Amino acid sequence: MIDAHIHLEQYDFRTLPSLIEEWREKGIKGVIAVSNDLASSYRTLELKAKFPDFVHAAVGFHPEYPLPSEADFLEWERVVRDEKRIITAIGEIGLPHYNLEKLPSLEQYNQFLSRCLDIAGQYQLPVVLHAVHDKAEKVFQMLQQKKIDKAHFHWLKAPSEVVTKIVEAGYFLSVTPEVCYRKRDQALVTQVPLTQLLLETDGPWQFDDMFKNIATTPILLSYVLDKVSELYSLHNQTLKEQILLNVSSCYEISL
Repeated sequence: MIDAHIHLEQYDFRTLPSLIEEWREKGIKGVIAVSNDLASSYRTLELKAKFPDFVHAAVGFHPEYPLPSEADFLEWERVVRDEKRIITAIGEIGLPHYNLEKLPSLEQYNQFLSRCLDIAGQYQLPVVLHAVHDKAEKVFQMLQQKKIDKAHFHWLKAPSEVVTKIVEAGYFLSVTPEVCYRKRDQALVTQVPLTQLLLETDGPWQFDDMFKNIATTPILLSYVLDKVSELYSLHNQTLKEQILLNVSSCYEISL
C-alpha cells in the first residue's frame, strides 16, 4: 500500500528509521509526504534524500496556516526549481476553512493559491489539495481555470454536486481511517469511481472511535482497505492493486 497523504516530517526523526522499517514489513511500499511551509518543505526533502525509494516528496504551504512572507515564497519557488527532479507534487495547498477567523482575508488566500497553482503548472507537477466544504468548489474552479490536469483532493468533505464535478474532471479523492466509522466518508466512497480513489492517513493526525488513543501510522491503511473493499464489494487484493495504480497515475511515479 501507499499512504497518499502523510505529514512525515512531523514524526520523530530519531525513531523514524525504525518506524519505516516496521511499516515496510507490514506491506507499506511508500508515502506521499506533504509539507506545511518552507521549513517543513526542507525537512520533507531531507527525508526524501534519506529514504529515496520510500518517500515521495510534496512541498507547499498549508492553507490553515498564516501566509508566508514574500521572501519565504520566493525561496520555496527556488527550491521547486532547483530540486524538481526529487519533488513529486506541490502540496499541501488550498484554501482555509477551519481557521478563517484567525487568518487574513480569504481573498489573500485565493491570490496565494493562484500563485502556487502557477508554479505547479510551470513545472508540470500534480497538486495536493486541502479544500473542504464550501471551499472545494472554489478550488475546483481555480484548477479548471489554470488547466491543472493532476490533482488530489485529500480527505474531501464537499457537497455531492461538487464531488461529481471533481470526479468528472478526472481528479483524485482520498479517504482516511474515518471511513471505517463515519457515514459521510462511506457515502463519499460510493460517489468515487474505483479508478480515482486514494487511501491516506493524514498522520500523525489522530482519529476517534476504534482508533482513539492509537498512534496514526500507515499501518492503519489495512483497516481502511478492508472497509473500502466492503463498500465496493471487491476482494481486498483487487482493491489494493487498483489503489497502487491510482497513486502511480495521480502522482506519475513508478511503483
